[in-house]
Amino acid sequence: MSTVREIFGDLARMLRDPRDAVMQDIGASGEVLWAQLRRLICAILMILPLINAVTGGKISETVIGLVFTSFALLASQGFLVLARQHRRLAWLPFVSAMYDVTTISAMLLILAQTEPAAGLNSMVVWACYPLAILSSTLRNDVRVTLFAGALAMVQFGAIVAWYLLGEQPPPVSALYGTVTWANELERLVLLLASALLCAMLALRMQKMVLISGTDGLTGLPNRSYLNLRVPTLIAEARAGEQSLCVALIDLDHFKRINEEFGYLVGDRALRHAADTMRLELKRSEPLIRVGGEEFVLILDQPIGAAWEYLDWLRRRLSAQAFDTEPGMAPRHITFSAGLASCPQDAADLSGLLRRADQRLRLAKLAGRNRVMARDEA
Repeated sequence: MSTVREIFGDLARMLRDPRDAVMQDIGASGEVLWAQLRRLICAILMILPLINAVTGGKISETVIGLVFTSFALLASQGFLVLARQHRRLAWLPFVSAMYDVTTISAMLLILAQTEPAAGLNSMVVWACYPLAILSSTLRNDVRVTLFAGALAMVQFGAIVAWYLLGEQPPPVSALYGTVTWANELERLVLLLASALLCAMLALRMQKMVLISGTDGLTGLPNRSYLNLRVPTLIAEARAGEQSLCVALIDLDHFKRINEEFGYLVGDRALRHAADTMRLELKRSEPLIRVGGEEFVLILDQPIGAAWEYLDWLRRRLSAQAFDTEPGMAPRHITFSAGLASCPQDAADLSGLLRRADQRLRLAKLAGRNRVMARDEA
């Protein structure tokens, strides 16, 4: 069970560390989803001014409501187009969250111009603040959620201060009641509670994504990462007419370590191999554990350069001896690998893995401890 200190520690790490590619992709799809929902919600909200008119409400409030919802509907369409065409804009979730909150504040300010009590005590409009904060969790980024919550509190607090700290008496309305500091402070506290609750939801969502995409033994990305992220990398490489290679790596005779020394030593050997290779790789070259002693490596290079690089990595791993047990001679770990390139060998992940596996088999038949990038030994 997580303690409060652990929760805030996780929150600090999420705020500090850069988001990985999988998290960015999920956040981008969440931005598209919220843009679609925003458009639908704006269309539904256009009914509210009409209800106000039918039930005898003020004409000014009906006109303000129709103008604002119409504008919001047009803006929502613009955000949807932007989210679909530019899925990796880091600033877009913050700008769209700012738009959501600021639109609500602007609506309250305009209502306050006709009747100050309406601008501060309108539950229908004010209740959109928690909805805007809640919607920010779809971006799967706790930073966006905290930003939306803080902005809502600052903007609503400024509206309250403007009217209650002025020289005029507190606004009073037969329909909306009397505006008091106690009521408005309670609403600010509710906004704070909403922001904290939604931030915890976003935090748990981020942690679940990280856990589901990370191998527990080595800390490397796992098969979930392979299935979620690598197809996007392949599509981006094809769209940009760039080279991308997929290497299937298998540690040579690894079962012997488990048989001779046991699975605890085998686990240490796996971590040794993973850490040794990972330290030599760049951030743009993900090493993925897909099961047992098998790994997949993604290289954004032509197949010739990728072969040289992977063969150099093979020699580096072999040179870093692994200490099995005290008093025992160090063990040199080697690997065999098959390499396939996009688009020459295949244009999708399954095709690349199938070709890489065929070449891995050739590397094993040829004596192991080598990298194969062709279909002939």
